[in-house]
Amino acid sequence: MRKHWRLSSLVMLWVCAASVLWGGAPEIDEQLTAKRRVFSGVGPGLRAVRHGTNGNYYVLAAVGVAVFDPQMKRLRMFGAPDEVLSGHKAAPGLIGSGEDCDVDEKGNIYVADRAYNQITEFAPDGKVLRSFPVNAPTSLAVLPGGETAVTSLQQRALVAVYGASGKLAREFGEPESLSTRAELDRYVNFGRLNSDPQGHVYFGFTYLPEPTVRQFDHGGFLKMTFEFTGVDAFAEAQALRKEIERQETRKEPPFLRPILTAFGVDPVNGDLWMALHNTLLHFDKEGIRRSEYQIYTPNGTRLEANVILVEEERLLIGADPLGVYEFARPDKVH
Repeated sequence: MRKHWRLSSLVMLWVCAASVLWGGAPEIDEQLTAKRRVFSGVGPGLRAVRHGTNGNYYVLAAVGVAVFDPQMKRLRMFGAPDEVLSGHKAAPGLIGSGEDCDVDEKGNIYVADRAYNQITEFAPDGKVLRSFPVNAPTSLAVLPGGETAVTSLQQRALVAVYGASGKLAREFGEPESLSTRAELDRYVNFGRLNSDPQGHVYFGFTYLPEPTVRQFDHGGFLKMTFEFTGVDAFAEAQALRKEIERQETRKEPPFLRPILTAFGVDPVNGDLWMALHNTLLHFDKEGIRRSEYQIYTPNGTRLEANVILVEEERLLIGADPLGVYEFARPDKVH
């Protein structure tokens, strides 16, 4: 009996030590089910959801931005090609292939357009205010002072910041080096951007084996790294590293399965929520992992998240083509 007790004690000590080493004692594999679907009609091509200071929501679905009021009633859509009669050719839309969007304090909407190789700024009514060239932009975040942070597969640093004039102001963020093949190394450093009211810039690596988000200050200095290195992340990380090694000598364009599919930042307390397909991770502002969930739609379908918007009392999580769903904040439920 005493021998069994000692063995159990050793196991418990190992679990406690592992919890400290891997960032706290998360709630593993809890199921989190959405309350309802929101933003009616939005689903296929979903790329981004943003919340403006005027209370309106802006939802990018590849070729157009849908605007919803604070009650999530659709107001208008812009950017998509106009409908034409059968047999007639439609004129190109104002948005060719929107990869990401953001909104400033005036309600102007910025779209990273990969098809047109530019960042386009739209007025609240959908009229084009300006655009500036960026080769194959993939994500963006509006910063204070009229600046725009942009990421692209073509740039050397992780983040490029453009001033109000559309000219490159600075670059920052050291890429990870996981391959001697330049094309593959650039691919591994593909990522998404976010920001917070304090002017921090967040860069989330889509393909890095260990899911990682870096927080930079407005000037580009690294402030914090949010990283999922738990034992349950090890197998997938190891498999991806082997795949990167396998593609070292291939001539075909690189192709990897995404690891980090979405992330969002709490604008109030700085907590970060990270999605790994159907898994949702919650980190506090110090980078400690607090909880882990499996997320589902109200009818029990797995939600493979590609969009997360963090609000005070809820999470808005979306997937292409299922649409956007409202979840109660599990960290606020008592």
